[in-house]
Amino acid sequence: MTITVRDLRLDVPADPEGFCRVRHAALPYLLFTPASVAHDVTHTHPDAHARKLVAEVDGVLAGTAQVGLAHDAPEPGKGYLNVYVDPAYEGRGAGTALREAAEAHLTALGATHLYAWVLDAPRNLAYAEHAGYRPSRSAHFLRLDLTSAHLTPPPLPPGVELRTAADYTADPRPLFLLDAEVTSDEPSDVGTEFTDYEAWVEENWRHPHLDRALTTVVVVDGRPVALSVAHTDGAGRYHTAMTGTARAHRGRGLAKLAKTTSLHRAREAGCTVAFTGNDTDNAPMLAINKAFGYEIRGTEVRHVRDLV
Repeated sequence: MTITVRDLRLDVPADPEGFCRVRHAALPYLLFTPASVAHDVTHTHPDAHARKLVAEVDGVLAGTAQVGLAHDAPEPGKGYLNVYVDPAYEGRGAGTALREAAEAHLTALGATHLYAWVLDAPRNLAYAEHAGYRPSRSAHFLRLDLTSAHLTPPPLPPGVELRTAADYTADPRPLFLLDAEVTSDEPSDVGTEFTDYEAWVEENWRHPHLDRALTTVVVVDGRPVALSVAHTDGAGRYHTAMTGTARAHRGRGLAKLAKTTSLHRAREAGCTVAFTGNDTDNAPMLAINKAFGYEIRGTEVRHVRDLV
């Protein structure tokens, strides 16, 4: 048996397709398409030193890894490596080969802490511990059947207006400012600070899965104060990339209003299934999603390996 680890090649169509196949087989709750894989390769900030690695087992693409530095984290030196192997090829060494290549890349860049999401299964958790990683926080993957969900948008509170991201096509900066505030408050052991508007435009606003017509924005006094960001893959699958409210407007149900409206519009647009993810400590958002009818379908545990 021969295992080869190399960088994903966009000039070989089978590579992005194989990357998506492996990710869907290992973790079917996120949206990956060849277009999104290509976008990530070509639009991730250069300071991330990001790489997409693939592992071939006897010539068959059997594993993937997303590797890089969290360049937008408040503290430097935090690297990430997320390794997934096609379940049909587990136990053959592809995951270990990817992990070792990813660790070598990040160590050479001066990373001091390595973060990896690990499936919440005994075999995966034991492997992470053996490799020197300790568990940190966890997150759930949730699924909602849009064909049967009860999605009646609530009445608009006085002074509240609903718009979509498409209304900000000429100038998305107000959404950038809201996204930056909301994202900085999300539970995380790494943290994110959006300070580079142009990078946000390239990585987020121009992402091929961003559905501007379904991304719903709650506006008060002409200013966006809550939003639910919608990603779609053109095959009936919808994913909530982020839902949140500006600090000064929390506790009014505006995030739920934004998400309900977005889900309702998604169903009208022909989407049949919705996915989302929640940090297990984010009780308010878990409660909202439970009320929608989302069901937990999987869990991952973030692990960290300290190099200093």
